[in-house]
Amino acid sequence: MKVLLTGNEAIARGAFEGGVAVACGYPGTPSSEILETVARDYRDSVYAEWSVNEKVAMDVAAGASYSGVRSMVTTKLVGMNVLSDSLFYLPYTGLEAGLVVVVCDDTGMFSSQNEQDNRWYSILGKIPMLEPSDSQECKDMVVEALRLSERFDTPFLIRSEMRIAHSKSEVILGEREKEIPLPKNFPRDIQKYNCNALFARKKREVIVRRFHDLKEFSETSNLNRVILQDTQMGIISSGIVYEYAREVFPSASFLKLGMIHPLPERLIRDFAKRCKTLIVIEQLDPFLETQIKALGIEVKGKEIFPPYDEILPEKMRECAEKAGLLKPSSPKKVIDLGDLPTRAAVFCPGCPHRATFYALSKLKVPVMGDIGCYNLGSLPPFNAQHTMGSMGASIGQLHGVSVSGCPERAVATIGDSTFFHAGMPPLVNMVHNRSKGVVILMDNSTTAMTGHQDHPGMNKTLMGVSTERVDIQQLVEAMKVKFVKSVNAFDVKEVENTLKECLAWDDGPAVMITKGECIFVSRKPKPAYSVDLNKCVACETCLKVGCSAVVKSEEVNPKNKRKKARIDPVLCNGCGVCSQVCPTGAIFQTQELEAKE
Repeated sequence: MKVLLTGNEAIARGAFEGGVAVACGYPGTPSSEILETVARDYRDSVYAEWSVNEKVAMDVAAGASYSGVRSMVTTKLVGMNVLSDSLFYLPYTGLEAGLVVVVCDDTGMFSSQNEQDNRWYSILGKIPMLEPSDSQECKDMVVEALRLSERFDTPFLIRSEMRIAHSKSEVILGEREKEIPLPKNFPRDIQKYNCNALFARKKREVIVRRFHDLKEFSETSNLNRVILQDTQMGIISSGIVYEYAREVFPSASFLKLGMIHPLPERLIRDFAKRCKTLIVIEQLDPFLETQIKALGIEVKGKEIFPPYDEILPEKMRECAEKAGLLKPSSPKKVIDLGDLPTRAAVFCPGCPHRATFYALSKLKVPVMGDIGCYNLGSLPPFNAQHTMGSMGASIGQLHGVSVSGCPERAVATIGDSTFFHAGMPPLVNMVHNRSKGVVILMDNSTTAMTGHQDHPGMNKTLMGVSTERVDIQQLVEAMKVKFVKSVNAFDVKEVENTLKECLAWDDGPAVMITKGECIFVSRKPKPAYSVDLNKCVACETCLKVGCSAVVKSEEVNPKNKRKKARIDPVLCNGCGVCSQVCPTGAIFQTQELEAKE
């Protein structure tokens, strides 16, 4: 049976067909849909969860594999940094059942803070890596990697990219592998699974021998294939770039690599001998090129194609023409689209973070930011979040500001899901080291930016099972934070006044929890607001809350020559923040204004 699947959907299907029993990870574009598909479509066969962070997910999968069932971990590119601590002990311990780690890189940085090339993790961790080029290979490589994981007693990495993850192509479906027997009792093999230095030291030789065996396997594996055509040019490529290269160089010969670590050295040498000119085309780092040059093979790569951003077909063709690999093509017609309006990145109408950033902007305090929707607070009109690094970094940075002797009392902003992911250890660190500063814990009852996934502060799991909700205020108080207050995220005065109290607190860190559901969670917009143009003086204070529902009308105030405000009733979700900041009381809920008239 043939179906159209995205790469992420195909990976989920591969987990099902490959007999995965436990699948876990942490949400993040471009990988989120893998586990969501598993939980939705294969829930009767596979247990799936959003773990509290990627390292926890890695350990969960390890425990499942040790127990004798196949497992899978999914992550976006930066999540590899979090899970690597646990990933790197697994080649030493080995496994009882297959384990696959799927990482989705974000070439072009569409939704990530960096553009790291995670292929290097395969070398660093001495872990074999596969790279699919389309959805069919996404599915098939998961199944194959699970088998090979058991054959070679090591985890396997599968590297996808944004274009593969979210693009659809044909997939031939298969059946789930034969029912895997129920787990035996947990293996009491201390020298295998206890990775202390005494036992692990002996495994280095095992890992070296394993990689020799994996290299031999890669020489004849159908994961790598040669397509001989015109041997004037031979191209070595992998992943989505292989698909682009076939389009740009339709008559060239290709060595298509599906197993990118370890590389098939003899196969590469043989292919190089057959071709007059050898080119490596790969996105980001010269990962393949460096290793091929180390074999003493003359090859061109990054002197032709850039080591950053996507190399889409148009870019590939342009670079090839400049290098003389292709004849110049006819200039493309440029379509004049005119002056299209720009669309600024802003908080959604009804967002619970708006009042907080209005207050932060007003008080002009330094703000250490974290990753989430609230990072939009760094943009106009607020300009009120001054740093953003990695998950949980805001609280650690806040402590650094405090102990540095900086004269200003600083603030950290962090979301509920991010707090559970990586914010608890730095807050405990602040308490223990008696640091000063304000942590604003923005609880919108979801993991909003990545698609509204669950976290421990919610009462349902990924599988839809009811569970205990962790109360954030009780958790923070248990960490011995002395000043903890919860406020209504939509109450501008309460937020500002409590923030001032927190800034004045001088006995350790202070925590303000802003509680307000994301509008896409509650799905309960209130009646829209309207502007009484007779009262509006065009002071533009309401525009400072950065809501796309608040716009300018055509009516002008003759005194200051500025246009008065108007509220788009289609966009307005009735949060009332604009009404609270209006100095003339010109903004009313529509039904109140109509009643007054």
